[in-house]
Amino acid sequence: MNDLILKQVESIIDPKLPLVSNLSNVSSILKQTKDLNWAGFYLVQDETLYLGPFQGEVACTTIKKGNGVCGTAFLKRETIIVDDVNKFEGHIACSKLSKSEIVVPIMKNNEVLGVIDLDSPKLARFNKNHQQILEKIAELLAKLFY
Repeated sequence: MNDLILKQVESIIDPKLPLVSNLSNVSSILKQTKDLNWAGFYLVQDETLYLGPFQGEVACTTIKKGNGVCGTAFLKRETIIVDDVNKFEGHIACSKLSKSEIVVPIMKNNEVLGVIDLDSPKLARFNKNHQQILEKIAELLAKLFY
């Protein structure tokens, strides 16, 4: 993942379009990254994460705050990188293919609105560079929420 992805996201986002349209295109851009088997979003409603636009296998439709990697990132309000999902206590196994994961909260006015979730079939796929780029993308996306 590099700055080109960030530029692609910047160029595709259109604040005149519905949120779901923007998130759908961004999930497509993210999924094209090497060694990913899932790329998408969970959106917050009533303190629960609900499945949003994504690319990949069928996914969990709801995740409670504090559960799994996504719910933990929601609760802690911070990016979480997991090198081996089998070693993450409480990991929710939506796909047997996923070996590592990164989850980045999308925040506005100090409130979590959703999360970016990327899964890889490779162990230790994600690093600080990925985190920085995804956090910039999360900042861009936060501007699209209400």
